[in-house]
Amino acid sequence: MEVKAGEFLKQINYPSDLRKFKEEDLERICSELRQFIVDTVSVNGGHFGSSLGVVELTVALHYALNTPYDQLVWDVGHQAYGHKILTGRRASFHTNRIYKGLSGFPKRSESEYDTFGVGHSSTSISAALGMAVASNYKGEKDRQHVAVIGDGAMTGGMAFEALNHAGIENSNILVILNDNCMSIDPNVGALKEYLTDITTSKSYNRFRDDISHVLSKISELGPNAHEVVKKIEKSIKGGLLKKSNFFEALKFRYFGPIDGHDVKHLAKVLNDLKNIPGPKLLHCVTVKGKGYSLAEKDQTKWHSPGLFDKITGEIQKTLTDKPAAPKYQDVFGHTLVELAEKNSKIMGITPAMPSGSSLNIMMKAMPDRAFDVGIAEQHAVTFSAGLATRGMVPFCNIYSTFMQRAYDQVIHDVAIQKLNVVFCLDRAGFAGSDGPTHHGAYDLAYMRCIPNMVVSAPMNEEELRNLMFTAQQENMGPFSIRYPRGNGVMPEWRRPLKAIEVGKSRTICEGEDIAILTIGHIGNEAVKACTELNTEGIHPAHYDMRFVKPIDEELLHMVFKKYKYVVTVEDGCLQGGMGTAVLEFMADNNYSSTVVRLGIPDQVIEHGEQPELWAECGYDALGIVKTVNKFAVSRATKTIAS
Repeated sequence: MEVKAGEFLKQINYPSDLRKFKEEDLERICSELRQFIVDTVSVNGGHFGSSLGVVELTVALHYALNTPYDQLVWDVGHQAYGHKILTGRRASFHTNRIYKGLSGFPKRSESEYDTFGVGHSSTSISAALGMAVASNYKGEKDRQHVAVIGDGAMTGGMAFEALNHAGIENSNILVILNDNCMSIDPNVGALKEYLTDITTSKSYNRFRDDISHVLSKISELGPNAHEVVKKIEKSIKGGLLKKSNFFEALKFRYFGPIDGHDVKHLAKVLNDLKNIPGPKLLHCVTVKGKGYSLAEKDQTKWHSPGLFDKITGEIQKTLTDKPAAPKYQDVFGHTLVELAEKNSKIMGITPAMPSGSSLNIMMKAMPDRAFDVGIAEQHAVTFSAGLATRGMVPFCNIYSTFMQRAYDQVIHDVAIQKLNVVFCLDRAGFAGSDGPTHHGAYDLAYMRCIPNMVVSAPMNEEELRNLMFTAQQENMGPFSIRYPRGNGVMPEWRRPLKAIEVGKSRTICEGEDIAILTIGHIGNEAVKACTELNTEGIHPAHYDMRFVKPIDEELLHMVFKKYKYVVTVEDGCLQGGMGTAVLEFMADNNYSSTVVRLGIPDQVIEHGEQPELWAECGYDALGIVKTVNKFAVSRATKTIAS
C-alpha cells in the first residue's frame, strides 16, 4: 500500500533535491521522513526501530555529502529505509521486502546510492576502507568514504580488524558509530560498558561541548583549520578525554559523542569533517525507535514488529479457528530449558540473537548457563568448543546464514577435536522477506562435508525435540540440527522426549513405483503433494530422511531396489545437499533409477514469503505433484509401448 509524503519530502526524489533546501528546513524534512516510514511500515511491515533511530543522521549525511560520488556504506542495512526513500525509491518504497519488490537492505543492483550490498553485520568499515584505498590510488582525493556502523555491529571481530587496518592506511575514511545500546536485543560486553562510560562522564561531556563549538567554526578558519584540529587533538590526548584512547590508539581521530538527533548540528559537523584528512570516527548517540514512543520503550519488540496500527500501536495477529502451531525457535527455547533441567552439563550460546533464537527463555530461567556473546559467530563456536573440552554440552544457536561466518571454527575447533557441540541452525532454508543475505541455503552442503559431523533436520516440532534430546547423549560428538524460520505444524507439540537412532529415517507412507525422499520441514509439502496425487490414483512412497549424514543406507538400498523413480526434496542448495548424497549413494552402489532433485537452484534467489519462493523454485506441494506426474506419464507411455 502506497502512502503520501509530506510537502517537503515529496519534493525530494534524490539527495541533490535535498541539498536545495535551507538548513532550517532540515528538522521538518526529518519529521516528514519519520512519519513516512511509520505510515509505510505499519501497513506493509519491515524493520522499524532501526530506521527511525537514524532519520536525522540519514538526512544530515545526504545533505552534507555529495552522494553518490561520496561513498556511503550502511552496516547490516536494516536502518537504511530513510536512505532508500531519499535516493529515488520513495514512490516504490511500499514494495519494500515484498516479492519482486525493493530489497529490505541496500543492494548495488538496485541503486547507485547503494555502494555496497549488506545484510550481515560488521562489514561496513572493511568495505569503506577498500573504497577509500581505491579512490586514493585513482587520485580521487576529494572523495569521501563513510561507514555507518551500530555499536552492536561494532562487537563483531571483523569491525576491529578493519579499524586496525584503517589506522595505518591513512586513507580518507569516516566511521560513524551509531551508539544506541542495541542490536536487535540490548548490547552486551565490555565495549558497551566503555561507550556508556564515555557518554555519561560529566567532565568528558563538558569538554565535548567545547569541541563541538570549535568544530562548528572550523569551516570559517580557512587554511588554519588543520592546525586548530591538531591543537584539539593534543588537548584530547592530554587527558580530558582519556576515555577515547581506545580509538585514538588505533590512530583514528575521535569526535563526539554528539547528539544523533540534532540534524542541523550533525550536518555542520559532517561538513567540517570533510576537511580533515585521514581516518576519523564520529560517535553519535541515538535512540532506536526515535519519534515513536512505543518503539522507544520496547526496542526489541519494535525492531521488526510486522503490521500494526500506527495510532494505537496494536500489532496485528493472524486469526485462525485452529490452534496455532508454535515457531520452531520457541520449541527450541522451551525444549532446551527442559533438557537443561535434567542435564546440568547443558549450556546455551548465541551471538547477539537471544530473542531471535528464543535462547532468552533459558537466559531468564538459568542466567548462569546461557550466554549472549555479541555479534561474534567465530567466538561463539570456539567458546562452545572450550566449554565442551570441560565436559559441558553447549547448544550453540546460530542462524544458518550467520554460521557461514564461523566455518573454519566449526572444522578446526570442533570437528577435528570431535567435541560434542550441538549446532542449532535457525532460519535454515529460505528466510523469507529478508532475502538472499539471510537465506539459509547452504548448511546441508557445508556441514555434510565435515568429518565427524552429524547433519540432521526435523520435519516437525516433535522431531526437533527428539533430535535435541539425542544430540546431548554421551559421546555424541559434533551434531548439527537445522530448522526453518516460522511456525511448525503441530499445535500439540509437547510430547515425551525420546532418542532417535542416528542415521535412521522414518516412513511417512509406503507406495508404488515412485519414492519421495525429503529432509526437514519441507517434507510437509510432500505430505500435501501425496494427498493430492492419491486423489489422481498415483501413490508414491514418502520417506523422511531426518539425517543427511550419516544417511540411511539401509533405506536407500531398499528404495533403489524397489523404485524406478526417485524424487528428492530439500529446502537448501542442490549442489552438495541431500539430493547429491542420494546420487552419490546410487553411483557408488551401481543402481540405475531415475532421480530428480528438487531444491534451491544454483542462483541467488531474491526475497519473498517462503511459499512464494518454494513455488518459484518448484519444490512446493504443486511443484512436487508436477514432478511426480511427469514420472507417471512416462511410466504410462512405456506401458502402452510395451
